[in-house]
Amino acid sequence: MMFFESLYSPGLAHRSYIFGAAGQAVVIDPQRDCRAYVEIAHRQGAALTHIFETHRNEDYVTGSVPLAALTGARIYHGAHLPFGYGHPVREGDTFRVGQFQLGVLETPGHTPESISLALADLNFSEDPVAVFTGDALFIGDVGRTDLNEDPVAGAYILYDSVRRILALGEGVLLYPAHGAGSVCGAHLAQRSFSSLGFEKAHSPVLQLDRPGFARRKVSENLYRPPYFSDMEQRNLVGAPENPDPPVPTPVPAREFARLIEEESLLPLDIREPEAFSGSHIPGALTMSLDLVPAFAGYLLPYGRPIGLIADGYDAARTAATYLFRLGYDDVPAFLQGAMTQWAAAGLELQSTPGISAMDLEARRERGEPLTVLDVRQISERRQEGAVPGSTHIYVGELPQRLARVPRDQPVVTYCNIGARAIMAASLLQRHGYERVEYFPGSFQAWTARRLPVEEWRQPAVV
Repeated sequence: MMFFESLYSPGLAHRSYIFGAAGQAVVIDPQRDCRAYVEIAHRQGAALTHIFETHRNEDYVTGSVPLAALTGARIYHGAHLPFGYGHPVREGDTFRVGQFQLGVLETPGHTPESISLALADLNFSEDPVAVFTGDALFIGDVGRTDLNEDPVAGAYILYDSVRRILALGEGVLLYPAHGAGSVCGAHLAQRSFSSLGFEKAHSPVLQLDRPGFARRKVSENLYRPPYFSDMEQRNLVGAPENPDPPVPTPVPAREFARLIEEESLLPLDIREPEAFSGSHIPGALTMSLDLVPAFAGYLLPYGRPIGLIADGYDAARTAATYLFRLGYDDVPAFLQGAMTQWAAAGLELQSTPGISAMDLEARRERGEPLTVLDVRQISERRQEGAVPGSTHIYVGELPQRLARVPRDQPVVTYCNIGARAIMAASLLQRHGYERVEYFPGSFQAWTARRLPVEEWRQPAVV
């Protein structure tokens, strides 16, 4: 009897897969906290024997090395990068798991060593019934190509790779390594299921000819988080063998303050924006729990311990797991009792005032000196318009562009609904900006009040 499961990493929108038969199990693109795969396999009476990496991932630390250490399974990856672990595979290599066979297709374009894995049930046919495509072909889109040294050449190569995948057959089920929300593609569908035939008929990018496909890929406005280079190197040499995320210890307020002062603990507040706005630790960064996987790699430095301010242990433990998947291993503490105990200890407090849509418009109309900072993605600004006269710096690029935000006048941050705006405001406050406000509700609130919108003309980037 075959078993099959998909595991999903929220925020990263990463999908990994485990399947097995006849006492063997295979994992494809495992997450770093990898004990779950062992538990699934053992529940099915199977031993993990094969681990495949479809490519060297850029957005998370892969779990192949720790999973192999736990199980003794062999790791396999594409042959066109010098991995420091595992065994290279090439076009046409096959692997048996009971009556099932995995066949390797070399499908470069997203990265040079990318592979896909076609799954056949040999009890019926050698024709594949499913294909694991990594980041080559997604549901609704294809992988980004701008990570290549030559993005144009990468786009043409990916076009050819995708056509080879589609040629496997219209009824073949599609299992990519990421879903909607991933930074590895631009227009991924919200669905978690599809077939090659459906994608071939309906995915917009697959309706283009080869030159049109390349033009579309090169014109995409995709951000490259600074942590990508760190992930690339880690995944090339292999992650540490430890499969277990850190377990942060509850720490009283005064001890938490001492760790900040004496041991460079970086306070990360994962409460909701309204809670952070009202009261927080001076110098703390904030990102709500669901945004940690998407933005930690932009805003948090490696090599510093991180202390969490959370509404309880469960939230702190979840955040530590998210951070672990991004290579942040040093998360020793969370603030016991959160801000209630911090305030009760008589320690210093800071706030981030909120501003309403009507108040912001009134200040604009009066001509008050004011920097209105739009921290959305440029694609959002292009599609939806902007607060008139606002400056655009994407929140993920703000750490590198702080020098271009004036310090001699108030700054109001906004995004789509407020979660990224408060994140940007906390970063500005951490870097010594004294007059910082954020716009709760942000652009949704602005348009709901039918206030004037500046239509897209050209990037208002400083």
